[in-house]
Amino acid sequence: MNSSLCVKCKGKGLCGRPFCPILEKFRSVESSFSGITGETSIFGASPPAVFVGRHNYPEVRAGPMIPPQLGGDEAILLEDPKALLKMGIQDIISSRSRLVRASTGVNVRNARNTANPLIEKSQELALSKKPVDTEAWFSKPIRNKLKFDNVLTPMGPSGELKDFDITENPKVPRKVDSLVYDTDALAKDAISELWGSNIPAEHITRLLSIGLLGQERRLVPTRWSITAVDDMVGKQLLMKIRDYQQVSDVCVFSGGAFGNHFEIMIIPRSFTFELIEVWMPQAVWTGGTTWIESDSEDLSGKKGYSNLAGGYYAARLAALEHMSSIRKQASVFMVREIRPDYWAPLGVWVVREAARAALKAQPQVFGSVEEALRDMSSRLRTPSGQWMEKAKMLCNIRAQRTLDSFF
Repeated sequence: MNSSLCVKCKGKGLCGRPFCPILEKFRSVESSFSGITGETSIFGASPPAVFVGRHNYPEVRAGPMIPPQLGGDEAILLEDPKALLKMGIQDIISSRSRLVRASTGVNVRNARNTANPLIEKSQELALSKKPVDTEAWFSKPIRNKLKFDNVLTPMGPSGELKDFDITENPKVPRKVDSLVYDTDALAKDAISELWGSNIPAEHITRLLSIGLLGQERRLVPTRWSITAVDDMVGKQLLMKIRDYQQVSDVCVFSGGAFGNHFEIMIIPRSFTFELIEVWMPQAVWTGGTTWIESDSEDLSGKKGYSNLAGGYYAARLAALEHMSSIRKQASVFMVREIRPDYWAPLGVWVVREAARAALKAQPQVFGSVEEALRDMSSRLRTPSGQWMEKAKMLCNIRAQRTLDSFF
């Protein structure tokens, strides 16, 4: 396998193979964790969770995700990043493999089509902020095929949904209720309002994915909706941050999670953002070689889709959240070093949470960018000469002088 292509592809099929050999390895290793296969009906508390696939778009598969025989107190942990952060990689895969993807075929444009009661019920489930007891029946026995990729959190077996019932009333936040029924609000404005009302990103993502937000409503594949929410919330935060004063010092934050180590430099400048990804040998996608790539944006914002995919928007959101919380703007330079400890794909939420964890640590203050770079390099395992070649925007900052330097 070409490890460089594997890092760029992350299971999307760019190599032309019918199945990704890396992902198939995890499916076979974890197949023993689910004792659900062969069943034709299940009952359990959905976290709540729904899933919309992207295969054969716009004709996709969608429906609820249900962990059999799991109560609400346990089920809610399966969708909560804070709870998942306390687990090991093996434990996360084991826990998430209990989530059965119960799906039916649907055209994405039929989000408002009441002729499909299974999608209607899935939308009702998605409204809830707490687990909902759910019973599902399948037209065929459940297949034991786990789902992994670079954006989605691992998921368990799948089954062709024949019918399902929600056996209790969903608990719907007032702000969610009002915006779901506001068909005049644009999706980006609804998402911004929900975020400002402290509705969790996971809740907003499932509302967008199952076709409950915006004017022209349609189902959105879950992996796309995750990045869309990160991007739209980030852009809304940036609109305010542009008017803030600059930070006063060069600072470095350090930390991470699950073998995703971040070094983050905050520089007293107008907002720019640069992320360098360093995939070390023996990390989940790399094999025996190192893969390094970067992407960036200036104050005018990101143009086009990032070559670093969803991880770029997740890391940028963490940086923008930090600046919004301190009401300052800055240039942000990040190095994300993915180490061999990250041996299985857990989803893009890991990037967001690892960057957040780093930015919550106590920063170190430096008198110059050069001093800060030396400090960052001391904790990274990859020599700085390798990843600094990709640091285009940081190089520009180092070469430019500000008006303050003349006084």
